[in-house]
Amino acid sequence: MAPSTVICIGMAGSGKTTFMQRLNSHLHSKKTPPYVINLDPAVLKIPFGANIDIRDSVKYKQVIEQYNLGPNGAIVTSLNLFSTKIDQVIKLIEKKGDSVNNVIIDTPGQIECFIWSASGAIITEAFASTFPTVVAYIVDTPRNTSPATFMSNMLYACSILYKTKLPMIVVFNKTDVTDCQFAKDWMSDFEVFQQALKDHENEDEGSGYMNSLINSMSLMLEEFYSQLDVVGVSSYTGDGFDEFMQAVDNKVDEYNEFYKAERERILAKKAEDEQKRKASSLNKLMKDMKIDGDTDVLSDYEDEPDENQGEVLRDEDDVEREYTFPEDRNSEVNEQTDADLQARYQAAFESTAKTASSKTAESIAAYINQSQ
Repeated sequence: MAPSTVICIGMAGSGKTTFMQRLNSHLHSKKTPPYVINLDPAVLKIPFGANIDIRDSVKYKQVIEQYNLGPNGAIVTSLNLFSTKIDQVIKLIEKKGDSVNNVIIDTPGQIECFIWSASGAIITEAFASTFPTVVAYIVDTPRNTSPATFMSNMLYACSILYKTKLPMIVVFNKTDVTDCQFAKDWMSDFEVFQQALKDHENEDEGSGYMNSLINSMSLMLEEFYSQLDVVGVSSYTGDGFDEFMQAVDNKVDEYNEFYKAERERILAKKAEDEQKRKASSLNKLMKDMKIDGDTDVLSDYEDEPDENQGEVLRDEDDVEREYTFPEDRNSEVNEQTDADLQARYQAAFESTAKTASSKTAESIAAYINQSQ
């Protein structure tokens, strides 16, 4: 059975790395040690043992010096370099598949460097296409007692959900400092959130406009809240991690039932479209070779009936056109191509080779004589 993968994402200071350490310890205490991956190239020390550490293959300071980059640019570049070897990482985890139940991944604190970069998308897609993958969005509970800050965090979580298209768990961290029940109430009851908004109305200038905007956003996010599992944990005391692992199991089931099926449907549709494209290309080739037996060569200066009245149309409006290299075009007729099309192609080629060459030469000679 493929191990479940938890990608830990959170704002800087949300306690994400401490959460990773506590989760690692919790799984060890359950006699199910996880496979741990660190993807933060800028961290000086990590409080847990990592099976794969990006710092072993990419030197963050050297990236800054060599490419003359700032901190965020160096993180993105380091992730870009690491993502070129992601296939090797996947193979290493697959070899451990029989002995590992969970893979946990720590990401950079600069959340946008991972989520909105091409390398972050490559890494996420690589895991999601191989293992049941869940996103754990870590929220700093004490900093989200203000409705405006809470709404900003939820909007960011919503954008991550639609960017990754993976099951998500919202983890309210640091519950030993501030209980997260208020946040759960805000997410489940719109009127409670409205009342909290009124209570904070006089704290900021221009709050009338802000309150109206936040009210509208909370209504919009109601459907988003319904798709989430919400868990409160304390990375300091270890409270709530049994509940978190139960939420992971629920999301793995959701991944297998919905997300995996959707991914397989998309891949099957892509393969079907590719097969249709190859068949369509072969049909056009046979049409150009005049498989209907009419082998007369049409001069460049002869008029054809113009059904489109001069308008240039694409070959197929519903098929995405792709640039192909010569080697790709040579491989369009292969063992996967329909046998009937191959037979038609062969017959057309043989008949054209016998009859078309002389007529082609005669037409070219006639054209040269006319032009002289």
